Amino acid sequence: MKTYKEINDKIKAGEAVVVTAEEMIKIVEESGPKVAAKDIDVVTTGTFGPMCSSGAFLNFGHSDPPIKFEHLWLNEVHAYHGNAAVDCYIGVTRMADKRPFEYGGGNVIEELVAGKQIRLRGISNTTDCYPLGEIDTYFTINDLNQAILCNPRNAYQRYSCAVNSTDRTLYTYMGKLLPNLGNAHYSGAGCLNPLSNDPDYETIGIGTRIFLGGGKGYVVGHGTQHNPKKRFGTLFVMGDLKEMNEIYLRGVNYEKYGTSMFCGVGVPIPILNEGLAKKTAIKDEEILTEIVDYGVPRRNRPTLGLTNYKELKSGKIKVKGKTIKCSPMSSLYHARKIAIELKEWIEDGDFFLNPPAETLPTNIDFQPMRQTDKIKFVKDLKKKAVICYNDCDIKIVAEKIITQNINHVIITNRNNKLEGIVTSFDITKAVAKNKNTLQDIITKKVITTMDNEPVDVAARKMKKFQISALPVVDDKNNVVGIISSEELLGG
Repeated sequence: MKTYKEINDKIKAGEAVVVTAEEMIKIVEESGPKVAAKDIDVVTTGTFGPMCSSGAFLNFGHSDPPIKFEHLWLNEVHAYHGNAAVDCYIGVTRMADKRPFEYGGGNVIEELVAGKQIRLRGISNTTDCYPLGEIDTYFTINDLNQAILCNPRNAYQRYSCAVNSTDRTLYTYMGKLLPNLGNAHYSGAGCLNPLSNDPDYETIGIGTRIFLGGGKGYVVGHGTQHNPKKRFGTLFVMGDLKEMNEIYLRGVNYEKYGTSMFCGVGVPIPILNEGLAKKTAIKDEEILTEIVDYGVPRRNRPTLGLTNYKELKSGKIKVKGKTIKCSPMSSLYHARKIAIELKEWIEDGDFFLNPPAETLPTNIDFQPMRQTDKIKFVKDLKKKAVICYNDCDIKIVAEKIITQNINHVIITNRNNKLEGIVTSFDITKAVAKNKNTLQDIITKKVITTMDNEPVDVAARKMKKFQISALPVVDDKNNVVGIISSEELLGG
């Protein structure tokens, strides 16, 4: 058994033995956890990836005459004002009004830390004590009284591996997911991840000093959506932005999704006992995670299998017997760099450990959103599809449109697999242009939906692609119905 005081005394004397989480694996393998607990004082961890629940509180000081912001923008990114007169909070996922998807709050914070000038534009509902109605100025981080990085949810214990089983490309916070299980994305540093090395929160809690964004920070408490029972623990962290480095705070922009920020977090784990020595030697292959189908837009997306971080880091995983290329959304290079830099701080006597005032909870029940309005799904509004086979005569298709008073006929093969769609307008064009076969008019690239897709998502697809109906298919591309704009209007 060791104490924090004993370890800090060794740090002060330059005698502490500090290793990274990756180095600890080999030490425990060769010597065992009992010897490792005696020999090793601190294990350092690190993770560097997109952490969407992040942002910064800024204080600008008072103008002359004073202003009380009602709305303000930093480089045209709308910041939140609901605090005192000249305080604001800028979140990393807020996109610029004039450059959505290209620039956002994460980019502002990166540029601020890098010392660049930031444009501040604000308006006010004037009062007697705050008579200024508008301001347009520029500032740097050194002009601010306070700049506090305050991140409600960082350093997820692990992430699910994202894939896409649908026939269209998806643009998500897990990046661009190609159709038909064309690729897989994951995030997290595996065996280097802070919460994987202390999953029972023996040493991590309120007041724990950490590496944050290239400077020193603190754990404020458990993060939002903290779900330790499912191994999805999170941290609420904060620190002085003026002491941080843009290397470890990087704005990122995802195609057709939005903006975020890569944030570097490293937590030192004091080896107080043999149990912690064993836990900090966790291997990538021991950290399991689910392969989740993001093609199903539901809270409880289908799980297609299990994988582990060793397999993920190899660059390939297997799903349904298919080998898929797998890419990280985070940086293992920077995670290692964080763990090494934190190790050097401790060895140089620049970073001391402190016991948490209170450890983080392990028994929280994670709750989904309470919804009082009933959400309608495609299965609630779909109707039976009128189907013709792909070798059908065009006249039969035309007859079905007339006799059944419909605008869409779904084309399948003899096994009910979707092949295309024909509309009444297609038939009209066929007559006008003297086209005589079904293959001349069929639309083969079809936008589809599924039973468990929310109706509003299906409606957005129709609007985006300027179509009036969607075939409803199952996960094997069998046609199970159709939903049109008529059902949406009626529903």
